[in-house]
Amino acid sequence: MKSAGEIEAAVCEGVSRFELEYMGRGPKDIHAHLIGDLVVVRLQGVLTAAEQQLVKTLQPEKGRDLLKQVRTQLMETARPFLEALLKEITGVEVLSLHHDISTMTGEEIVVFTLVEAPSFRETRKK
Repeated sequence: MKSAGEIEAAVCEGVSRFELEYMGRGPKDIHAHLIGDLVVVRLQGVLTAAEQQLVKTLQPEKGRDLLKQVRTQLMETARPFLEALLKEITGVEVLSLHHDISTMTGEEIVVFTLVEAPSFRETRKK
């Protein structure tokens, strides 16, 4: 049985690999947090050069909206892969997936709601 930290590290590795292979660029920084039946993943530095250019050249709200629509569609298309990844790591089915990205900071948040809190072994405090 994995510890909470091992689950979080495996989620970071899997989501980072997904971003690199599926979106074309891995995050500069990634952190996952297991909170009961939620897995919150925070990615920083995920915008590709093309996405950054798109946001800069179009009217601010138009570029932002277009980028968010494309990213949302890509996440929905990849949803079965991400849900399978989370189930493999946590041993629990994914109930829902929520996603947003900031065009200003290049930060992306992905929240997975699991059917139940995953089991993990407690780590000893020093």
